[in-house]
Amino acid sequence: QVQLVESGGGLVQPGGSLRLSCAASGSIFSINQMAWYRQAPGKQRELVAVITRSGTSTYADSAKGRFTISRDNAKNTVYLQMNSLKPEDTAVYCCNAWITTAQSRGVTQLFWGQGTQVTVSS
Repeated sequence: QVQLVESGGGLVQPGGSLRLSCAASGSIFSINQMAWYRQAPGKQRELVAVITRSGTSTYADSAKGRFTISRDNAKNTVYLQMNSLKPEDTAVYCCNAWITTAQSRGVTQLFWGQGTQVTVSS
């Protein structure tokens, strides 16, 4: 019923920028908190940034000053602007969102996207 689809990943040189998008679609009544996670090869998944429905954001230390999370509630989309990218930013980036749907009958559920690959390399 609900799906999240990420886009915007790719190959970029160190110091470059990428803008990731995550669009939610389906029978959505409301979207609450949204977040970006990443998982590098051989490492555990880690939280990158979180944004509430009202726009309050929180960042991992590794993202502060370089990344910006934002959202467009009219488009059911969350973004991650990534600047000054480093090789250690290389990972699969996934979004998630707490969503109330018709099927949830008032219960908020967590949905995950499939992820988009970000590779930072010369």
